[in-house]
Order: sequence, then structure tokens, then C-alpha cells
Amino acid sequence: MEPARMTTAELQAFMQREFPQAFAEGGDLSVEATGYGLARVRLKHAEKHLRPGDTLSGPSMMLLADATVYVALLASIGPVPLAVTINLNINFLRKPTRRDLIAECRLIKLGKRLAVGDIGIRSEGRDELVAHATATYSIPDK
Repeated sequence: MEPARMTTAELQAFMQREFPQAFAEGGDLSVEATGYGLARVRLKHAEKHLRPGDTLSGPSMMLLADATVYVALLASIGPVPLAVTINLNINFLRKPTRRDLIAECRLIKLGKRLAVGDIGIRSEGRDELVAHATATYSIPDK
């Protein structure tokens, strides 16, 4: 396996700089762990992420899934801010509890132009998935 191109601390700093709306100090998302083709990102539980029925919203889980793939991609190829999502599919499997959500991504394809990630989302402290997603990113020419 190849070494990561960015450390977890470098990725958190990059995301804070490029996406302060989500990753700013004290923000909703934080990078917890990374490696080549891997990332774990946390979404902090907050009332603004709740929807009727006292559950975390689908759009919040989609944000988490998308951000986690992006972090895994950057850990693998370095800081490429113009890599963009071209597809995101998500299956909501069960109602998440009022806890932080943890997403883990593993890149299942990393090519010159496209990357595909497999993402599992869990409520903190729980084993079962609350959502499963796949996402495809377009990688720009360097």
C-alpha cells in the first residue's frame, strides 16, 4: 500500500481553510483518521441536523458521506481542491440516534480521472450502519 500524501492534521487544516462552513474550528465536521485510500470523519450531533421524527436528517448524512470521500481522496492524491463529486448514492438503513455520526470511507477505485468510494455511516458507539453510500469523484488534470 502506498503512503498517504497528506496527514490527518494536514487534511483537517486544509478542510478548515477550504470549507470553513463545515470544518471550521468548533464546526460540524472533523477529520479523525486518514490513510492512503481511507478516511474517518465525524459529524457532531446538533439540533440543526434533526428532522421531524427526532432523527438526523438525510441531507446531513449526505454531507458527511461526500466530505468523507473527499478526505480519503485527498489523503491519497494530495491537495487537489478542484476534485468534484459526480455521483453520490446513499441508502438510509435505520434511524440514527441522537449521537454524533461517524463515517468511514475506503476508496475502491483510484484512477487518473475518477475515484470511487464506499462509505459506511454509524451512530457513535453503535456497530450497525445507519446509512451506506457510494460516491464517484472526478479528478482534474494536474
